[in-house]
Amino acid sequence: MKKTRLNAKAKTLLLFSFAIMILFSFDSYATKVSFLSSPMVPAARGDVNVKIDKNKNYIIEIQIAGLAEVNRLQPSKHAYVVWILTDQEITKNLGQIVSIASQGEKKLKASFEVISPAKPIKIFITAENDGTVETPGDTVVLTTDRFFLK
Repeated sequence: MKKTRLNAKAKTLLLFSFAIMILFSFDSYATKVSFLSSPMVPAARGDVNVKIDKNKNYIIEIQIAGLAEVNRLQPSKHAYVVWILTDQEITKNLGQIVSIASQGEKKLKASFEVISPAKPIKIFITAENDGTVETPGDTVVLTTDRFFLK
């Protein structure tokens, strides 16, 4: 009789351990980080999702709501540019993000997706006169805190 109880407890412990391992394995491949609130565009809210693909590249997905049209900023600009700060402390231009008015909605939304071989530790968006600049200007619109992928 004791042998049966021990087997049942062992099976329960084994299943519990397996479930925990599965949860941690999913968590280690994706990180969700929110942008901090911004005095430049106070209505803007957004998140960044970073996943690691099978080739060990970083899939960066950005979703933003309430992002003002770039030409309405003071001073007016021409492009929103997405930047990453890498784990090597290098800042890279990932491309331009475009805000669009949703059909039937007044909220301006923006989305952006890119694959990067460099490991990001911070993501930020600046307003620039030229979307192909190689270094970020002073007009930081949204930024995350530093984060660490698991």
